[in-house]
Amino acid sequence: MTTPPRRAPADEAGFTLIEVLVATLLMTVILAALATVTAQWLPNWNRGMARVQRAERLALGLDRIVADLSVAEMIPVNGNAKVPLFEGTELAVTFVRTAVGPNARPGLEFVRLIEKADNQGPAMVRERAPFVTMPSDAQIRFTDQVVLIRLPYRVTFSYAGPDQVWQSNWRGQPRLPDMIRIVVRDDATGQMLGVSGAATVHVNAGAECAQAKDASACLTAGTSPDTPKKEQQL
Repeated sequence: MTTPPRRAPADEAGFTLIEVLVATLLMTVILAALATVTAQWLPNWNRGMARVQRAERLALGLDRIVADLSVAEMIPVNGNAKVPLFEGTELAVTFVRTAVGPNARPGLEFVRLIEKADNQGPAMVRERAPFVTMPSDAQIRFTDQVVLIRLPYRVTFSYAGPDQVWQSNWRGQPRLPDMIRIVVRDDATGQMLGVSGAATVHVNAGAECAQAKDASACLTAGTSPDTPKKEQQL
């Protein structure tokens, strides 16, 4: 008597060729759908992240600018100079402040905030140099350049004294400006941005006004470079 062949159990049976092809087709459709969705949202995500990073860099740069300008000091470049070192234009401002930073020496330092151009376009740069007395017409050798703000943002400065009238330049004045306005514009549209603001200078008059009998008159006398010397020494 012949024994019939033994059949494999149902749970040991494999996939058929048709089932494999159908599964492969479904996987291809799913991967294609995922690729399409990714291609649509990934560029938007990258642009959003770029905007966030630019906004963060702008905020940090503005904080650094305001922190520097607010602590500018009434320091002349040498003992014979009659006015403090403070030169302000629309695109640059140079002044003296107390040195700050992990690598800074104790004492004072020259600081310049200036717009410079490189291979990426105009940028607001911070430069510094150790403070030393020098002739009034000497050139300061700035080092330690740090980029604070880049395109698409542009920064300009203006200055106001006690009269609260904004000026595009502040040079050769016997005192520092009371306020320095920092205007941020979009380079493409020229529109002024809401992050624009102003820095209030903490010290804008000489030490002699603190010892004068009439401090208000001393401050008023110091607002004009043409004020006679006798009127300034009250």
